[in-house]
Amino acid sequence: MFGPRDARVRGWFLLDSYLPTFFLTGAYLLCIWLGNKFMKDRPPFSLRAHLIVYNLGITLLSLYMLIELILATWEGGYNLQCQNLHSAGEADLRVAKVLWWYYFSKVIEFTDTIFFVLRKKSNQITFLHVYHHATMFNIWWCVLNWIPCGQSFFGPTLNSFIHVLMYSYYGLSVIPSMRKYLWWKKYLTQAQLIQFLLTIVHTLSAAVKPCGFPFGCLMFQSSYMATLVILFINFYIKTYRKAPSRTAIKETPITTEIKNGFHKDYFAAANGFLNNKKAQ
Repeated sequence: MFGPRDARVRGWFLLDSYLPTFFLTGAYLLCIWLGNKFMKDRPPFSLRAHLIVYNLGITLLSLYMLIELILATWEGGYNLQCQNLHSAGEADLRVAKVLWWYYFSKVIEFTDTIFFVLRKKSNQITFLHVYHHATMFNIWWCVLNWIPCGQSFFGPTLNSFIHVLMYSYYGLSVIPSMRKYLWWKKYLTQAQLIQFLLTIVHTLSAAVKPCGFPFGCLMFQSSYMATLVILFINFYIKTYRKAPSRTAIKETPITTEIKNGFHKDYFAAANGFLNNKKAQ
């Protein structure tokens, strides 16, 4: 359907056949379903040490990909507006090698969800979370086989930077003494939204001024990023823009009786507690 695959990635691990990617994705979804059933009547695991090591590992991998992509595209003289697949020679191959690690990191990141299951953090396993993890791994199998360099570099460069911040945050949040310093989660979500919007703009810039990069791939990537923007905006609104509940906005009436600096309901509650205690 997409035409011949890029010969430069032939023989690379997991790329020649789609079946491993397909079955790993199926195993991921099955683990979520079976894992939730398994953990239903069991206490959650702590996994603090595992989470620190895991998040540190992903942070370092993301930092490597960020630095290597910047160096490779600089070496190849990549055009920010539109870059084709073959004009940069060895630099294109260097970019493709980094993007293979980016593809492979998506299967490693399935572990995010497995940790949520084992820790019984079911509220974290949202449609957005599962959709993003499952689709990215499959989409990047296609990217590596047909468009493994050129214009494809921009999204992973931004995403690697975001992941350095994000997995650093996750790793630090596991340490109780560090939680009081982690005030920037809201801004991390904003940064994620900005990266999706910038990726859409960068992708469409190659459609405005073509350079030989496949047009259909540009349209698909823009459409996919648009779905992430919609889902992340929905997540942001639900998480950070919740309307205060009626009980939260209920104020003490102006005519409230105050006695010795305390509201009368305080004494009612205290007396009720004391009376119950005496009765017992």
